[in-house]
Amino acid sequence: MNRPSILTNPVTTSSSKQNTTLFRIYVAYRSLLSVVLLIMLVSPNTRQLVGGLNPPLYIGVAIAYVATSVVLMGSLSANWHQNHRYLFLVFLVDIAAITLLADASGGMVSGLPILLVITVAASAVMITNRTLATLVAALSVLAILLDTARLVVVHKLAINALFPAGLLGLLLFGVSLMVQAIANRLGRAEELARTRASDLYNLQRLNEQIVQHMQTGILLVSSEGRVRVMNKAATGLLAPERPLTVEQGRQLAEYSEELAYQYEHWRDSGLHRAQPFSVQEGAPPVIANFRELQPGSQGEALVFVEDYTPVTQYAQALKLTSLGRLTASIAHEIRNPLGAISHAAQLLQESPDLQAPDRRLAEIIQEHSARVNQIVESVMQISRREPPKPEYLLLAEWLAKFVGDYLDTLNRPADITVDCSYRDLLVEFDPENLRRVLGNLLDNALRHSKLATGHERARIEVALDFQSSQCLIDVIDYGAGVPPQDQNKLFEPFYTTVESGSGMGLYLCQELCEINNASLRYAPTNKGESCFRLALNKRAL
Repeated sequence: MNRPSILTNPVTTSSSKQNTTLFRIYVAYRSLLSVVLLIMLVSPNTRQLVGGLNPPLYIGVAIAYVATSVVLMGSLSANWHQNHRYLFLVFLVDIAAITLLADASGGMVSGLPILLVITVAASAVMITNRTLATLVAALSVLAILLDTARLVVVHKLAINALFPAGLLGLLLFGVSLMVQAIANRLGRAEELARTRASDLYNLQRLNEQIVQHMQTGILLVSSEGRVRVMNKAATGLLAPERPLTVEQGRQLAEYSEELAYQYEHWRDSGLHRAQPFSVQEGAPPVIANFRELQPGSQGEALVFVEDYTPVTQYAQALKLTSLGRLTASIAHEIRNPLGAISHAAQLLQESPDLQAPDRRLAEIIQEHSARVNQIVESVMQISRREPPKPEYLLLAEWLAKFVGDYLDTLNRPADITVDCSYRDLLVEFDPENLRRVLGNLLDNALRHSKLATGHERARIEVALDFQSSQCLIDVIDYGAGVPPQDQNKLFEPFYTTVESGSGMGLYLCQELCEINNASLRYAPTNKGESCFRLALNKRAL
């Protein structure tokens, strides 16, 4: 559906974002610590607590520590913190700075070495390489012990100062190992969460692709009849002329009044009898079904819209099969007696004693026998019709050849023009079926043009409907047209406006079009001319 995905791929984003956040927190802590340590030396209340043994060393190291913090703050936008060597260097600088500041302030008695606990804990969290993380703890312990030993040697501290230094060393190792274990467990939990989130993401994308490429149209509709989400198939069936991105938020009635009525009836009664309907004139019939999104609630509902054309085609195939069986019986039951009647009338006409009125009656028998035989032949053509064998036809070239062959077969003057400006247009149709359809339409067009104007004239115009992706072939005549009250009967079997016609021609043409996945309808032009429109599927070269 056209609802945007609410998930991003967590596998590629979660871990890096977490490391970035932790590094920024540590840099902020480091910056604040460096500033506080520098302020403690200049503040009258805390001046005696730090830098007592070596004030110049304390000031120099504190200023350098602030400078490194400024550099780190400026490099947050870079990806250096994702490199373990870079992180190890940062922690190494922190160990050296805190050790020197502690040395200038009296060693263990200043309390500054305890700050290494935070440094060691941070390294255990951010450095996933356990060897490097343990090395940071070892270097911290070694720095504290060496500094304490140096101060003892120079008689700045008593020998018993080594004991708290050793305890601090044990604390640093304990913190490092404990935090590493916790971070390892949290890392496994995070990896599992990322894997599950990735599976969920992939499953959502799979569901979206399945829904988008389904042939069934799916709409998510609110209880007020407002469309919230719809897939591509639904857009193609209900609103082919509008892009998918603008279809959210519309009322269901904007697509089809009949669909909105069926939805409201289902909402009110809880019952639904699927009835095919057309969204607009000339559009294929569709059928809708409704389901509650959450059973037992009156909230959102799913509307399933399907193209009803395959069902009608299947019903048509069943109808033609039954008609074929019927016509087989008709052929045996009617054609033999009909042949006997026609033959007897012909022999009666050859009698020398036959009077003129009786001879006229015999001619009438002959004419109507021929008409009945034509009806039987037309029905037989439908019954023994084979499945279509569609081919790709270069329409402009094919029409020119067809019209030439048609005029040669006609063997009398007639004016047929072809207007097709799409020289590279391909259509998919059974060529024999298309020849029979156009031949029948041209026969009717020439006959009605002659009745109205005295001349047999017709024209064929080809156009493209880009919204429905169809090729339109119009067969236009210059006759009087079909009255509006008779237009619905044109494609009914045995309906004819000509006494000599069988009434099966247009019916047969429509049947041939339907089995070729095309349509045939009567569509007068803007000038009021009679026009039969054949809509074919087109294929681009």
